[in-house]
Amino acid sequence: MVKITIRFLCGLLFTGAALSAQADLVVLQYHHVSNATPPATSTSISLFERQLEMIEDLQLDVVSLQHGTEAALKGELTNRKLIAITFDDAYESVYSEAAPRLARRGYPYTIFVNTRAVGGTGYMTWAQLRELGEKNGVTIANHSHDHGHLAKRPDESQSQWEQRVETSLDRAQSGLEEKLGTDTALFAYPYGEFDARLEEKLAERGWFGFGQQSGAVGENSGTTRLPRFPMANAYGQLSTLKDKLLSKALPVDTSTLPAGVITDNPPTLEFTLPGSLSVNRLACFASGQGRIDVDSMGGGTVKVTAPDAFNSRRFRYNCTHPADDGSYYWLSQQWLDLGQPED
Repeated sequence: MVKITIRFLCGLLFTGAALSAQADLVVLQYHHVSNATPPATSTSISLFERQLEMIEDLQLDVVSLQHGTEAALKGELTNRKLIAITFDDAYESVYSEAAPRLARRGYPYTIFVNTRAVGGTGYMTWAQLRELGEKNGVTIANHSHDHGHLAKRPDESQSQWEQRVETSLDRAQSGLEEKLGTDTALFAYPYGEFDARLEEKLAERGWFGFGQQSGAVGENSGTTRLPRFPMANAYGQLSTLKDKLLSKALPVDTSTLPAGVITDNPPTLEFTLPGSLSVNRLACFASGQGRIDVDSMGGGTVKVTAPDAFNSRRFRYNCTHPADDGSYYWLSQQWLDLGQPED
């Protein structure tokens, strides 16, 4: 199995970062690229084309996910602004609509596959995945076998959870290797859900883990909780896309951030900004609640708590801070309420 030569500390990585001339990796997350699939997880064909045009107009380099992630975590990007493109679930529209448009531009991309669905209605076949995987710049990677909710359930024993999760992770990885000859150390969490135990499973395997919380990948990012910007119609509009494409990782110690399973509702997020950034310029937002207060605790440490409880299974706090070059530093904390029903 491929191993990543990155230092893991329970799947998290923190090193100091020089903020001057910082550039990070922005990872875009897609599901369907279609005008006829569910709106919540679809990017229309015309919007997809305009998104690619903006990347080109901004003269951003599109790179493979693994290369870009490793370079960002090592702090090797300096002024380079990199983009990686990913697709979850291996829907047929990626083969028929997205792949030809990316090929014309020579853009690499990654497809995260939940292997049990391959060949089902609306999904790519193994032959189609093999055809794309043989093309230069296309990576096929693990999205679990069954697309299950992989965080430990409240009524689940440790041994039950381990058997369920290890089967899903490793069955998918062995299936990809058997069918396509790929053993890539990249994993995308189904639904973007993870907890500390699941992060440890990825760290044991030497895998990078990608969620669905927004933000850029930088030198301080947690290797098993890497952010991606969702690009479905509701989130990928051109009016906000430029800020996302040019965003940088907010340089905080991600090893101090919670895995995200809540015990209190609403939860509290606490982190410390570097001295070069001002608490007064930090803006934080909660899913469905808009902008929320930032409480300064002194020494650059802040606490953020939404005013109202949430009634959804997944929600986020997003915090941004202006950078000197007109872009934004970005941090998204995903929260998971295991008391809410699974999708």
